[in-house]
Amino acid sequence: MGRGVKVAVIGGVFAVMVGGAGYGAYNVVSALDGGGGSSGSEAKSGPPDKDEVAETSEKFFAAWEKGDATTAAGYTNNAAVATTLLTAYGEDAHITGVEITPGTAAGASVPFTVKAKVSYEGTTKPLSYKSTLTVVRGETSGRALVDWAPSVVHPDLKDGDTLVTAESSTPQIQAVGRDGAVLSKEKYPSLGPILAKLREKYGDQAGGTPGVELAVRHTAANAPDTPLLTLTEGEPGKLKTTLSAGVQAAAEKAVKRYGESSVVAVKPSTGEVLAVANNRQDGFNAAFQGRVAPGSTMKIITAAMLIDNGVTSMNGPAPCTETAVWQSQTFHNLTGMKPNESATLANTFMRSCNTGFIKLIDEKPISDSSLTQEAQERFGLGQNNWQTGIVSFDGSVPASPGPDRAANAIGQGQVQMNPLNMASVTATAITGDFHQPYLVPFDLDDRKPATAKGLPKSTASQLKQMMRLTATQGTAVNAMSGVRGDIGAKTGSAEVDGNEVSDSWFTGFRDDVAAAAMVEGGGHGGDAAGPIVADVLRAGG
Repeated sequence: MGRGVKVAVIGGVFAVMVGGAGYGAYNVVSALDGGGGSSGSEAKSGPPDKDEVAETSEKFFAAWEKGDATTAAGYTNNAAVATTLLTAYGEDAHITGVEITPGTAAGASVPFTVKAKVSYEGTTKPLSYKSTLTVVRGETSGRALVDWAPSVVHPDLKDGDTLVTAESSTPQIQAVGRDGAVLSKEKYPSLGPILAKLREKYGDQAGGTPGVELAVRHTAANAPDTPLLTLTEGEPGKLKTTLSAGVQAAAEKAVKRYGESSVVAVKPSTGEVLAVANNRQDGFNAAFQGRVAPGSTMKIITAAMLIDNGVTSMNGPAPCTETAVWQSQTFHNLTGMKPNESATLANTFMRSCNTGFIKLIDEKPISDSSLTQEAQERFGLGQNNWQTGIVSFDGSVPASPGPDRAANAIGQGQVQMNPLNMASVTATAITGDFHQPYLVPFDLDDRKPATAKGLPKSTASQLKQMMRLTATQGTAVNAMSGVRGDIGAKTGSAEVDGNEVSDSWFTGFRDDVAAAAMVEGGGHGGDAAGPIVADVLRAGG
């Protein structure tokens, strides 16, 4: 059924529905079923009762099952938009044989299961999924109506989306790891969104041929189609990645410990990404694209800045006082930390004393831009030029005057990072060389890696030793217990406005593997993010 003006004759009366206008003064379905909203009856008010919820949902389901898009849409509070999508359901998506089984209603909310068939050019596949609708009172008609949302038709649909069954827009890919193992979203679920991005970017280059799929077409967002069901397999192209199947499996398992968690592992000697995993409700690749304060893991960069500028050294002074005042703002340490006026930088680092760092950022030649320069020139951060193979955020360490200069030094203020960034920071710190992290070989599409001059050997040596001490004697000792080899770590907890519990951060290394993790609302770094990183490092040796 096309869009635009629909005209029907009912009992000699012309009823007009204008596409895009929603409900008009006269509704076709009202005339058919005798529902409220006609000129001779008083419109009801208040939430629909359980009988109205049952009746409305049943009639909506019945019309949908028959493929009668106009009638089904008439039971919603946005008939024009609903008609378009429900029409596409049958005509563009080629979905037939629809059977809908409602579940037990919870108030005005009705869960249901859809079973159907998708048929295209002689191939038929079964389709099954679950969704939910809500029944509300029509604002003008007083009728009980389905509260329209695209997710009613399919839970993966958002505003502007539609369903299509056709030859896929890009060929499928078979992503393989560094050891030749196939990396599928079935075996590595958190790779699903990443594999979709790799297919979007490299599907045409990987040498495959397209198949036929039922997919969500994101017309509003101009994003690639999201496949839902494969009817005819194409020939997938093989795409080589840097991922390690063993490390990825460990990362997938590790992030399941905590909700809203992400982890990345890299190979410090090359920059190759060995694993990336997320456990998030929103499906966002926070491991690569997150932009949040990294807490005390930032002290790796701050310590490097202090050493490189001659302010102190690993065995030089960094007094850990109870409080530190910087431009009228008072900074504290974690509750229970004992002051140590004679602390060295190594001691302040491994105990993660905030005041020891803040007291040193006023020393000459440190300026508002010193931390920014260290992050950009030595660690390759904050210049928006990383070419990982998929979309990523390169970190941000802005030059900040006032209290944010001190807050930035301890990973608060205006600093933003993600686990990819912090795994790279650790890799640079322990090798002295910046190797831009990457997921897909550069020569596949002639990408140019970002560059930075890295660290002086003496600075890298001191940072590595301080991280070793943190893992064996400091705040990371519990999390890193049982991790063998040459190990080091740094903990962090980042306070977020409006959140009672801080974000948990942890970054560490074992031999030639560096990893970093973040758990939103996870608390202290060693409590949540620490065990995730430790599990990944154990697998990476």
